[in-house]
Amino acid sequence: MNKQQFGLIGLAVMGENLALNIESRGFSLAVYNRTGERTKAFVEGRGAGKRLVPTYTIPEFVAALERPRRIMITVQAGSPVDEVIAQLKPHLEPGDVVIDGGNSFFMDTERRSKDLAALGLHYIGSGVSGGEEGALHGPSLMPGGPKEGYEQIEPVFRAIAARAPDGDPCVAYIGPRGAGHYVKMVHNGIEYGDMQLIAESYDILSRGAGLTAGELHQVFAAWNQGELSSYLIGITADIFARLDPDTGQPLVNLILDEAQQKGTGKWTSQNALDLGAPIPTINAAVESRIVSAYKAERVAAAKVLHGPTARYRGDRQQLVQAVRAALYASKICSYAQGMALLRAASAEYGYNLHLGDLARIWRAGCIIRAQFLDKIRLAFARNADLANLLLDPEFKEAVQSRQAAWRRVVQTAVRLGIPCLAMSASLAYYDAYRSARLPANLTQAQRDYFGAHTYRRIDKEGVFHTEWV
Repeated sequence: MNKQQFGLIGLAVMGENLALNIESRGFSLAVYNRTGERTKAFVEGRGAGKRLVPTYTIPEFVAALERPRRIMITVQAGSPVDEVIAQLKPHLEPGDVVIDGGNSFFMDTERRSKDLAALGLHYIGSGVSGGEEGALHGPSLMPGGPKEGYEQIEPVFRAIAARAPDGDPCVAYIGPRGAGHYVKMVHNGIEYGDMQLIAESYDILSRGAGLTAGELHQVFAAWNQGELSSYLIGITADIFARLDPDTGQPLVNLILDEAQQKGTGKWTSQNALDLGAPIPTINAAVESRIVSAYKAERVAAAKVLHGPTARYRGDRQQLVQAVRAALYASKICSYAQGMALLRAASAEYGYNLHLGDLARIWRAGCIIRAQFLDKIRLAFARNADLANLLLDPEFKEAVQSRQAAWRRVVQTAVRLGIPCLAMSASLAYYDAYRSARLPANLTQAQRDYFGAHTYRRIDKEGVFHTEWV
């Protein structure tokens, strides 16, 4: 029997689409799923006539692969990954490569990487972004692990990755151990921020200024032709155009306002707190989803807690242009926070991340793909040691030129009683980052007052404590 070049375990939609993508690039595959019925249905259905070999036990699956074996796991993150690895280990040999293509927590990947390295196995934790469509036609790939292991899978990953507008494949070796899954985690945190900023812009224009779904479709379609051009802006325009076939109403107006989450945004916030890296826009996005889940409480509270009832009475077109500017400035701050977090993590965990490369591989395939990312790539090309995107000349000018409109939009939202947690967090971050002096001197005095935590002075060297009473 001919040996297959690549193996894939887990045939849910993502796994199926990745298998079809890999096969379409000229690689033969062995596939396995815990339930054999799914394996059979796949190879006789979507996989019919393709170079896909079905296997029904782990030993049969491993035996079907050429050495060194290259195996990708696409099962639910957490204990299912550990269970598959435990089943594989007795049948693998030193030099084999195991790839986790799920949204695993990066510390789990760190642990598994060390465990398998002790057996001579190469463990790759790879972020895969782009959803079902990306998996089938070309995702953005973020593989981390031993460089030797990556070199064995590089031909496959470069072949299946999305292509940026300049033809560059959206994949790069990220770094050792859990680096790939860490970067994917922060990518998802940035995604949360992007989505919340867009949602708040919609709320201000819809609830505040009364724009209809049809008008919002036109606004977002126009925005998608300029500096905000991105996958998320594009699909938002599409969403506003969709009518419910039963009622004829805009479908978006009929969807329950209760956003769900899978945990990667929360992990980003938790890790940023551990590292002492401020990411208020991403935190606000996570918190906004949490608040949305309190639907019943919010409905009850709306009956007894009152705020402004005024409608926006100014020029609606001027507000649309101001919101466009505010969204772009807020987005810059959100990405600045995400990239600064990646820099902090790189130093803390020894990942040696190249931030320009990350912006490069996010330009296509992934959910946050945007024209804007090429500007980030160029910013780090100009200065690889750039501490914060806000300090890059192009981004500094972009924010400063939009600052007046940005502040007007946040003021308008406050005046109308429309919550904009993420947009106001971006603005507050900008104001805090540009402040040479913050009120933390009072905070430190309070800490010294009640806990003798000491403080430093601006006029003398040393550490001081005052007997306040």
